[in-house]
Amino acid sequence: MTRIDFYQIDTAEPTFLFTCRLIEKAWRQGHRIYIHVRSESDQTEVDNLLWSFRPDRFIPHDLAGQTPDGPVHVGWGGDPGSHNDVLINLSGQVPEFFARFTRVAEVVPLDDGQREQARTNYRFYRDRGYPLKYHSIGSS
Repeated sequence: MTRIDFYQIDTAEPTFLFTCRLIEKAWRQGHRIYIHVRSESDQTEVDNLLWSFRPDRFIPHDLAGQTPDGPVHVGWGGDPGSHNDVLINLSGQVPEFFARFTRVAEVVPLDDGQREQARTNYRFYRDRGYPLKYHSIGSS
């Protein structure tokens, strides 16, 4: 059964920057990762950060519309191709394909509106019996 991790950001750190750190950690552990974003502009922002968030390295990745054969793929609105290991959900909504993944990471920003949507997602997973884990990032 898919394991769901919620990462609640309790600092002003930008959501996509935290996500890049999470992607890097999972990638270094050998996972194949699909990052599901809201829009093409979010895809572009994540793409740019994956190239530049660390000055001494980048994370190899491909984008929606490209052949998803790399270990990290960023997409929106479509099927994640062959990816089924780790899903990082930045779309706000529970994607219909989430259950095919071994793990799902839901990143919860500081924004109240997005936190309310994350609570809705949490209830969705909980009510269906998925194992849930909660991580508070940056709080004392």
